[in-house]
Amino acid sequence: MSSRRDPEFFETVIIGGGQAGLTAGHYLAQHDRSFVILDANERIGDAWRKRWDSLRLFTPACFSGLPGLPLPAPAWSFPTKDELADYLEAYAAHFELPVRTGVSVDGLSRTNGRFIVSAGERRFEATNVIVATGAYQIPKLPAFASELDPRIVQLHSSEYRNPSQLEEGDVLLVGAGNSGAEIAAELAGTHRCWLAGPKTGEIPVRHGSFPARFGFRLFRFVGHRVLKVDTRLGRKLGPKLAGKGDPLIRTKVKDLVAAGVQRAPRVVGVRDGLPMLEDERVLNVANVVWCTGFRTDFRWIDLQAFGDDGEPLHYRGVVESEPGLYFLGLVFLYSFSSDVLPNRGRDAKYIAKHIAAHGTTAPSKAYALSGATP
Repeated sequence: MSSRRDPEFFETVIIGGGQAGLTAGHYLAQHDRSFVILDANERIGDAWRKRWDSLRLFTPACFSGLPGLPLPAPAWSFPTKDELADYLEAYAAHFELPVRTGVSVDGLSRTNGRFIVSAGERRFEATNVIVATGAYQIPKLPAFASELDPRIVQLHSSEYRNPSQLEEGDVLLVGAGNSGAEIAAELAGTHRCWLAGPKTGEIPVRHGSFPARFGFRLFRFVGHRVLKVDTRLGRKLGPKLAGKGDPLIRTKVKDLVAAGVQRAPRVVGVRDGLPMLEDERVLNVANVVWCTGFRTDFRWIDLQAFGDDGEPLHYRGVVESEPGLYFLGLVFLYSFSSDVLPNRGRDAKYIAKHIAAHGTTAPSKAYALSGATP
């Protein structure tokens, strides 16, 4: 057995053991390729287990399974986040995927034609690397968050689990999308809640109803088959839609009103240690939950693979400037469905096929995630 400092070689290293990384592993195994999946969490599915306790999927079970193994739940039910986490763990076990948990990758470079993946003192060498860390890596917080009175409890939605984490007193939820709305509805049972941010709209039917089932099929078809980077409509509308907040899906405006949640405009700064709204009102709250989303951070990758905006330059996840480098699970990587479960592994299948058939040969097209045409 090699020492801790000796590098291990695999044809392909997959960084990230979520749904994107597991699906890539499934398809590479079908091609009988050598690979390993590295995940920073101690257990497969932990990225879902660590989200708030009451979270359920927004997509029905019939569209939330990975290729080759259906999610064991009624077709039009909405599994809990723990049920999905356990399913991902079972998926890896069922297909005997080589996942190394507790491996936090902190560097990716290339030396003498091979990729070098570093994780503390551990090193892995590979001909190919699939970065499947996803679109939701680093919580986004406004710069003025640090100016709030230190007595105010601050949590990002990624840290929120349940109401017991908060102090007595009012709660301000910043971000009026689905996360903000769902957490606000839950907290309204024990706190006076303010929900701040621009309206994102809402789907016009009750989630899970028969009309919603038809609408979901239609939306999934458009997002998966029409809004793609290689269609004119996809290049025009895809990046614009991806940059906007999703409409409210399960918790609607009338639900928030019934729960007593008060709406507020955008939070623009801090005055006297308290959050200030764009109408210059100041809210005297004891808690702030930031439902302000996430950002990607690829500063740990030391390769010529990014545009001026810091986003990868690629076509369908294949990086032309760094042959053998691939990305998965990013927003609008290929289609509007690329970063969500209803993608059904299409992007991973394409990349695995590319690795098996072409090795390090890159396609002739490459352009940024921003949606610029080739």
